[in-house]
Amino acid sequence: MAKEVARRQTARVAPVDVDNLPSLQIDAIADESLAQLQSRGASYAREYARIEEAPTILLRNIAAVVIAIRRQHGDWLGRSQAYRDDVAEMYRLANIPPDSQSRIQANVRWHIGNRLREVLGPDELAALGLKDTTPLERGQDRRAIASAVLATANASAAVAASTPKKTKASAAKTVSEEEPRVPEQGGHPVKATADHLRLAKVGAELLGQFDASVIKEHMTDGQRAKLDAELAAMQATIAKLRRYTRKRRSDA
Repeated sequence: MAKEVARRQTARVAPVDVDNLPSLQIDAIADESLAQLQSRGASYAREYARIEEAPTILLRNIAAVVIAIRRQHGDWLGRSQAYRDDVAEMYRLANIPPDSQSRIQANVRWHIGNRLREVLGPDELAALGLKDTTPLERGQDRRAIASAVLATANASAAVAASTPKKTKASAAKTVSEEEPRVPEQGGHPVKATADHLRLAKVGAELLGQFDASVIKEHMTDGQRAKLDAELAAMQATIAKLRRYTRKRRSDA
């Protein structure tokens, strides 16, 4: 027990100088003891945990500075040449390689979109032709759409799999000749019913993702015409299906 305590006491976590940290070669630490290796690994892990959030905080702070510069220019959209010159000078003073600057600027733009909505209200955003949702929120919406599309595909596949295929013999029968299908638990009729309800729910969720402002303000006439044709086809299909749901409901 005493040896174990002593061994743990020797494995102290040393500070790491990130600015002068070389890339570690495995052969260089081949002769280190277990305690030394644990100490080294712990120091790297602790330093990484400390700086892990730093890049995001720095990018958010750069975005705040850029927005403050836009405020001084009265140019919330950042389109004036004077504003662009001042921001370019800011990056010039950083004295960083062009490829690093490009990456930083691309990441900062995303944070600008989020933070701009911290200082501008819905009416001000609308006057500038901007949505009141942040890039982060729109990203979440896109993920929701992707999830709904996947759910639709899964539900469609389930409906197809659970629908019995008609043979030539069954197709030749008249409706009156066909035997009634009893929806037993675990059978195809019960599963198909559940799948249809699920498919309808997912379809409604997908329709709910449409944004009228995108259609009105950002689509071309040709895109709107194409979307209108797709919506008309959907409407016709829905109307056809609802003839059966309304009929069953009225017969009850």
